[in-house]
Parts: sequence; C-alpha cells; structure tokens
Amino acid sequence: MGFVKEFKEFAFKGNVLDLAVGVIIGAAFSAIVKSFVDDIITPLLLNPALEKANVKDIAELSWGGVKYGNFLSSVISFLIVAFVLFLLIKGINSLNKKPKEKEAPAAPVITEDQKLLMEIRDLLKTKNNI
Repeated sequence: MGFVKEFKEFAFKGNVLDLAVGVIIGAAFSAIVKSFVDDIITPLLLNPALEKANVKDIAELSWGGVKYGNFLSSVISFLIVAFVLFLLIKGINSLNKKPKEKEAPAAPVITEDQKLLMEIRDLLKTKNNI
C-alpha cells in the first residue's frame, strides 16, 4: 500500500499536473506553428525558391536524392517555437522579478563616551553663541 500512496502523492502534485497541461498546450501550439509554416511561411517566402527549383511542394524539394524540404520546414517550425518560448519565458521572468527594496543603513551605535562628547560639543556651541 505504501507504493500506491507514494505514487498517488507524486502523480497529483501541482508540478506534475502543470507539466501535463504544458505538454498538451505544447502539442496544440506545435500544430499551430506547423500550420503557420506550411500554410503561410512556405507559400509567401519559399514559393519563389520552390519555383526556381521546379517544385510545387516543399516535401518534394530534394538534392541528389535527399529530400530536405520537410527538414527545412521542421527547422523553420523549431525556430519559431523556440523564439515564441523565449519571449514567453522572458515575459514571465520580468513579471516575477520583485523590485529589490533598499535597506536603510543601520543607525550607528553610539557609546556613552560619544554621547558625552556630543553633549559637550552642543554646550560649547550654545555658550559661543550667547
């Protein structure tokens, strides 16, 4: 029973659930980026290069029998995902930064001798002003 209880505590901790949500959202985001690259980036930016290579689809792009078109599409997708994650994490980190409170300098410790000297100084000032 100890093993089952341990596993239950582990599986339902906030960190594991957060990770699961992150994986699911990441998969959905990956589909969005793939569509962005395949349906927008490729037609707009890569079509001129594809036309010069006499290829209609990036998947058909090959050189010496090596089809590198899908690889090129995956690299572009990765760069977009990495850039968006960088911006996301940078934004979260800037929100999490707490402004550092400046500590007030500690008041100097005054000894009895110093107190006496300060009193003498103050008395001399008042005597000279009279």
